Amino acid sequence: MSGRPGLSDVHRAHAVSIPFENLDPHRGVPASLDPEALQRKLVDERRGGYCFEQNLLLKSALEALGAEVDLMLARVRVGAPTGTVRPRTHLVLRVRDQDGEWHADVGFGAGTLLEPIPFGPGSVHEQSGWRFRVVSEGAELVLQTADGPGWIDLYAFAPHPVPQIDVETSNWFTSTHPRSPFVTGLIVTSHRPDGTRMSLSDWTELALVTQTPTGSSTSPVTLESVPSLLESEFGLPGFALSGDGRIVRG
Repeated sequence: MSGRPGLSDVHRAHAVSIPFENLDPHRGVPASLDPEALQRKLVDERRGGYCFEQNLLLKSALEALGAEVDLMLARVRVGAPTGTVRPRTHLVLRVRDQDGEWHADVGFGAGTLLEPIPFGPGSVHEQSGWRFRVVSEGAELVLQTADGPGWIDLYAFAPHPVPQIDVETSNWFTSTHPRSPFVTGLIVTSHRPDGTRMSLSDWTELALVTQTPTGSSTSPVTLESVPSLLESEFGLPGFALSGDGRIVRG
């Protein structure tokens, strides 16, 4: 890449370079949203993070390039039983630059956008074989992804900016509440430049899952193998298994 990078360049480079992971909340360490802490963890230490960390880091990068960025909070729908109302625990960005207004999100784990899409309802957007669209539902916008011939909801959000303190509150709940899946479970995901997604999670069974737009494969793994898989498959060295079965810094 030469010259000044564009919004899509930065978004895709972030998505394929920084893994999604909850290793800090999983080991009892709340996620810090301090800008210097995010820079140190996700860039200098080459770690990963979850939505609040990922998208706030992206926000800083885009603002440094002259874009205007709004914070919005979403309710995750994928995996929720019908009728379930989840808390607003996902961070989404609305970005304005010289080319328009964009929906940006590098922090949705295995279903995240690789590139920004135009903000609001519109056409289908294909990214390395994955298809996304946004539809209106009352006062909310819903990001969907293709699932065979149909579509599934990923998350829904009101298209109104929220202050940083609301993001801090949602982050604290997500990274410390004893029933938060980011505290009780393990999830690590990386995106390859060709669109392949790889995830290590125990949210259903402890397994390594490889996804492409045409299918997926699941390989059960042992807890003892997790530290080596973190290093070999996700570029996250330095973790070990504690005596109580937690993944901790070695």
